[in-house]
Amino acid sequence: MNITIRAATADDTQSVAELFDLYRQFYEQPADLLRATAFIAERIDRKESVILLATGEEVGPVGFCQLYPTFCSVEAQPIYVLYDLFVLPMARRSGVGKLLLQAAEERARADGKTRMDLTTARANHQAQRLYESMGWVRDEVFLAYSRRVDPDAQRE
Repeated sequence: MNITIRAATADDTQSVAELFDLYRQFYEQPADLLRATAFIAERIDRKESVILLATGEEVGPVGFCQLYPTFCSVEAQPIYVLYDLFVLPMARRSGVGKLLLQAAEERARADGKTRMDLTTARANHQAQRLYESMGWVRDEVFLAYSRRVDPDAQRE
């Protein structure tokens, strides 16, 4: 499969949104193409993320990754969080994920980022093997926590 990787533009919103909707379903969210489209359009329009799109010459879009710019306070340096990485099942094990990760690293370097961070599901062993084969290091020092916040709730 001949794959090209490029930065997505507003013209790619629908293609990326379809992949993004499938990505969300992979993480057990209900299908919601309207929500996915609105979310991706907003990221692109506001330039709040970098989306790299993998396209097969004969088959069209087969994967994407999304990078969010942020900072590492400890290092006092800009970084990317690679939050989303998805490859269609029919294109898995063909090197598309690796190409997306390589393109993300090239983009991070070009944008002056000193590091990329990512998280993945504990059960996603296939992705973990890919990351580790490419030099990503599993964090054994820090634990990740999250807390849901209801923006409409009033604190007493």
